[in-house]
Amino acid sequence: MASLADPAFAMLINGCAVDASQTIAVVNPATEALIAHVPDCDEAGLNAAVLAARGAFPGWRDTPYAQRQAALRTIGATLAAHADTLAAILTAEQGKPLAAAVGEIQAAAWWIGVVAEQELPVHVSEALPGQRSVTRHVPLGVVGAIVPWNFPLLLAIWKIGPALLTGNTLVLKPSPFTPLATLRLGALLRDLLPPGVLNIVTGGDALGPWMTRHLDIDKISFTGSTATGRRVMESASANLKRLTLELGGNDAAIILDDADVDAIAEPLFWACFANSGQVCVAAKRVYVHDAVYDRLAAALADIAARMTVGDGAVDGSQLGPVQNRAQYDRVRALIADSVAAGHRFLAGGDVPDGQGYFIPVTIVDNPPNDARVVQEEAFGPVVPLIRYTDLDDAIARANDCDYGLGGSVWSSDMDRAQAVAARMETGTVWINSAQGLSPFAAFAGHKQSGLGVENGPDGLLEFTTPQSVYQPVVG
Repeated sequence: MASLADPAFAMLINGCAVDASQTIAVVNPATEALIAHVPDCDEAGLNAAVLAARGAFPGWRDTPYAQRQAALRTIGATLAAHADTLAAILTAEQGKPLAAAVGEIQAAAWWIGVVAEQELPVHVSEALPGQRSVTRHVPLGVVGAIVPWNFPLLLAIWKIGPALLTGNTLVLKPSPFTPLATLRLGALLRDLLPPGVLNIVTGGDALGPWMTRHLDIDKISFTGSTATGRRVMESASANLKRLTLELGGNDAAIILDDADVDAIAEPLFWACFANSGQVCVAAKRVYVHDAVYDRLAAALADIAARMTVGDGAVDGSQLGPVQNRAQYDRVRALIADSVAAGHRFLAGGDVPDGQGYFIPVTIVDNPPNDARVVQEEAFGPVVPLIRYTDLDDAIARANDCDYGLGGSVWSSDMDRAQAVAARMETGTVWINSAQGLSPFAAFAGHKQSGLGVENGPDGLLEFTTPQSVYQPVVG
C-alpha cells in the first residue's frame, strides 16, 4: 500500500496532488492493521477546492455537451483499465471479497458509460400569442458530493457522472473510512480532466459540515444516514442549496404463501446479506407467510451455515467484515439485545472475539414486532424472519416505518405480487429479487429515506435548474 507521500493518496485540488498538515488513519477492517494515512483537509483546503471548482465552472459549463460526454467515457475507460489495482485497494479498505470489489469497479465503469449517453430535454411551446418559450436545463454551479463507505467508488460515480455531464464542477468527499480507492482514481484522472472540474478532499468529522454550510457550494448530493441527512438539510439552508439526499432504509421483504421456496431461498439470502448486509436497499425485515415459513427458515439457515466469512483478500471468502469499528459495535449490540430478550436464532447469535470486525450471518427467528432487530436498520449481517398469516397485516407492518427506501415481494403469481408491490410505501419495489438498481431508472426514497432523485433521466435533472427563454415567433 502506498504512503501519504505517494500522490495516489493525495487530495486532488485544481488538478494538483495536495497534502495537508494533519492526517487520518485508514484501517483494514479484516485485520485491524493500519494500511495508510490520508490528508485531513482543513477549512482552508476546502476553500481552495471550492475556489478551484468555481473558477473552472464557466469553462466547463461552456464546454460542448459532446465533449463532456467524452470525458465521462474517459472516466469509465480509466476505471476499467485499472480495475484490478483499484479492486485490491477497495478490498483492503472496505473489506468486501476481491471478486465483489472487481464487480463494483466494473459496475462503476459501465454505469458512467450509460450516464454519458443521456441527454437533457428541451421543451418548446407556444407560450403566448406571438411568442415561443424554450425551456432548457442549465447547470447549478459547484456541487458538493459526500459518499459513504459501503460502495465507495460506485456511489462516487453516481454523483460524478451526472454532475459533470450537466456542466457542473465538483468537490467530492469520500468517507474517512474508505478514501483510498477514490483518491487513487483522482490521481489517475488528474491529467485527463481540466483542472478544478473534479476535486477530491478527504477529512474527518468536520469536513462534511464545512461543505454543507459553505456559501459557494450550490448543491449537496449526500448518501448516508437519515440522522446526518437532517443535519445536512439544516446547514444547507443558509444559501438554499439544492439537495439530493439518499438516506436510511429498513426494507421489508414480503414472502407470499405461494412462493417457491427452492427458487427464492438463494436470491432472498443475498438480498439480505450481500456486502455483509451493508447495503441501503438490503432486505432488512423478512415477513414470511406461515404456509412456507418453516421450509424457508430451514433453507436460509442451511445457506447461512455454508457461508465463509473472512478476509476479502483471501480466496474462498464469500462475505467480508463489517467495515468499521463503530458499525461493528452497533451490530453486536443489536445481536446482544436479541440474546438478552430470549429470541431464538436460526443462524448466528454469537459473535466470537478475534481479529477483524467479523460477524457471522445472523437470522433471528420470529422476534416480536417491537424488537430492536425489527425496528432498527442493522446495516450489517443481521435479519429477522417474521411469521404472518394475514397479508393485509404483513403489508401494514411493512409500511409502519419511518423509512421508505425499498422493498420486495416474493411470489409465484405475478399479478398478486404486483398488487402487493403497489401497496408498499417505498420508492423502489422488486418482485422476486432485490437490490438491483439501474442508471436507466429513478431511485428515490419515500418518507424519511431521502429527498430528490438519483439515477435515470430524473436523477440527471437533479443537477440542473430550468431556464425558460421567451422569444417572438418570426414569420
